Amino acid sequence: MKKIEAIIRRTRFEDVKEALLKVDIEWFSYYDVRGVGKTREGRIYRGVIYDTSSIERILVSIVVRDKNVEKTVQAIMEAARTGEIGDGRIFVIPVEDSIRIRTGERGDIALYNAEQEK
Repeated sequence: MKKIEAIIRRTRFEDVKEALLKVDIEWFSYYDVRGVGKTREGRIYRGVIYDTSSIERILVSIVVRDKNVEKTVQAIMEAARTGEIGDGRIFVIPVEDSIRIRTGERGDIALYNAEQEK
């Protein structure tokens, strides 16, 4: 099992969500996050200077079975990419165990419903 964390542009979230659903990733968490990027410039809007060094992004967090890692990463990359600086990052992290609280099932079986397995 792997945990995939992707930091993406807020404007690309709906596209990423749809891409994940198309590759059968039906459960994930997401959070509003702020970060600091390399670009340090002020933007002027209606005469007011705004600091753009603090960037608003979405953090998508997903735990998947090993066989689903590559298709999940590819779906995120294709949906989140604009080709401009600041498209984000994807991290793939090993997960030792997962436990379904309701049934006590452990391992990757706890990530999905066995009766829905194709």
